[in-house]
Amino acid sequence: MHYRRFGRTEIRMPVFSCGGMRYQYKWHDVPLSEVPAENQANLEATIRRALELGINHIETARGYGSSERQLGVVLPKLPRDDLLGQTNLAPLADTAEFVRQARDSFDRLGLDYVDLFSLHGINTYEHLWQAIRPGGCLEAARSLQREGLVRHVGFSTHAPTRLIIDAIRQEAYGGFDYVNLHWYYIFQNNWPAVAAAAERDLGVFIISPSDKGGMLYQPPPRLVELCAPLHPLVFNALFCLSRPEVHTLSLGASCPEDFELQMTALNRGNSDDSLIAKISDRLDEARREAVGADVADRLAEGLPEWEATPGYINIPAVLWLRGLVAAYGLEQYAKMRYNLLGNGGHWFPGQNAGQVDDFDLNKALAKSPWAEQIRETHERLYETPQPRLSQSE
Repeated sequence: MHYRRFGRTEIRMPVFSCGGMRYQYKWHDVPLSEVPAENQANLEATIRRALELGINHIETARGYGSSERQLGVVLPKLPRDDLLGQTNLAPLADTAEFVRQARDSFDRLGLDYVDLFSLHGINTYEHLWQAIRPGGCLEAARSLQREGLVRHVGFSTHAPTRLIIDAIRQEAYGGFDYVNLHWYYIFQNNWPAVAAAAERDLGVFIISPSDKGGMLYQPPPRLVELCAPLHPLVFNALFCLSRPEVHTLSLGASCPEDFELQMTALNRGNSDDSLIAKISDRLDEARREAVGADVADRLAEGLPEWEATPGYINIPAVLWLRGLVAAYGLEQYAKMRYNLLGNGGHWFPGQNAGQVDDFDLNKALAKSPWAEQIRETHERLYETPQPRLSQSE
């Protein structure tokens, strides 16, 4: 395993982390007595395999259903000094309830302290204010830190880049020590936020680069061809880790075997830098050919934010998904994301065209000629709207 300094925390962080949102039994909280023995055995085997590989950072969240309770059966049996435990908790308007839930999460995990404690889902300015206001959740998290229950405090986010940067740069109660965010090959919009984190010496944890980064466990043939001789999942991992500002990637393993392919990325040396650049250029060119070289890098130009669009259609997201299908054949991924629009809340905001009654695309696209492309994308991708994972059973 390779390790990197996790920003100001000074933690020696493995470049792969064991994210805890894929191996749990349910996406809602259930008593341990209801967890099937085979599911619990798979979770424990996954954690033990991670540790065998040197992946000693175990990340979960209160919002990951039964994950905390199930990990609480396993983690206390492991050598505490060899383990980096993290959980995430959404900021609340009621700070006392936030503290109560935090203490309950620590009890569920069976840990005397957590190394990393994130304010989960700072996706809107309301969430950020709930964190940084006087008497808010960040101040409460620092109090838990002074009690010895928390070592470092960060935040996770699916927010627009400008909000992420504002959160990174704020200084109330010492600011944040690290950030969990999205950045990978097919979604590089957040690079300014990664750079801002580096300027402030924050740890940088990349959320779900294999799944949200294109469902790369099952890549389409076109993407396999473009990434050759590397598997797309391996290319994406190497692409992310080629930037020293990035410290760790969540693997989101569902079983012990899920580590194996990604671990092969660590067997490749620095000589692969030129190969990563070559594949990146090939993918860039495929995107330019698919959507037009003159617009490939400025699809959102002249477009309103989803809040200002008639019908609240998230047009930049729709056009982004259209390009992923046209360039890389990522149709399964694009359908999943497209049909989440309208049901993703602040995690993936705005509507798709099928969620809107009597919308006026001509008004929405007055400054950009995308009406035909929006209709085409809707016809190709629309299916029954999909719930977020946390809304599923």
